[in-house]
Amino acid sequence: MIVTYEREGRNAVITINRPEARNAVNGEVAAGIEAAIDRLEADDEAWTGILTGAGTVFSAGADLKEVASGGGRNLGTERGGFGGIVVRDRTKPIIAAVDGPAVAGGCEIALACDLIVASTNARFGLPEVKRSLVAGAGGLQRLPRALPFNLAMELALTGDTIDAEQAHTHGMVNVVCAPGEALAAAAALADRVNANAPLAVRETRNLVRSGATQDTVDAIGSATRAMAALAATDDWAEGPRAFIEKRPPVWTGR
Repeated sequence: MIVTYEREGRNAVITINRPEARNAVNGEVAAGIEAAIDRLEADDEAWTGILTGAGTVFSAGADLKEVASGGGRNLGTERGGFGGIVVRDRTKPIIAAVDGPAVAGGCEIALACDLIVASTNARFGLPEVKRSLVAGAGGLQRLPRALPFNLAMELALTGDTIDAEQAHTHGMVNVVCAPGEALAAAAALADRVNANAPLAVRETRNLVRSGATQDTVDAIGSATRAMAALAATDDWAEGPRAFIEKRPPVWTGR
């Protein structure tokens, strides 16, 4: 399969499996990522997704051969946009595990995830201007939120890349690890997320994302509504009960 889905405990590992083409996104990859996210969202046993690429490249972005042959309109999906993910409405957190270059659309896919783990082999950039193109899958909007404005502008205008350590220093990357360890490090980060109440994690993820563009008063109203929704769940009662009984909570996601 060109995109695989494997559940490992509470984590669902989604792999772009097109290493011979540097995991470039074609129509099949976009449809595969969308289907994998559908599966993650429907899988009650999976609480966090991990998106990675087979081989030595996370993703080189759009398949330019397909674009040149007239198939560029098929690099996305109706619900997910480019790669089946960049505008996808979803509830569960996804961590990008980047163990090589994530450039152009590949960088935009990583930025569409909620957290990024990168090995020292990773590089990030939007080189579209080098080909008389524009990064049109959210990179020009998300990069200035992930990096200082002037650095994001520099990368966008020069088409140059930064390495994982630079990206980590400026807050774009959450964890830097040794080459070959990105998937394991992402799983460790996912396990830290999964130690918490899954429904609260999903509400919190949504509030952090929406709050970035909301008025503060509106954002507080959204948080109040999220709290009311959680109050009707089993895990709402389990948290205080476990604290009183001095034991680890047993979350059910219900």
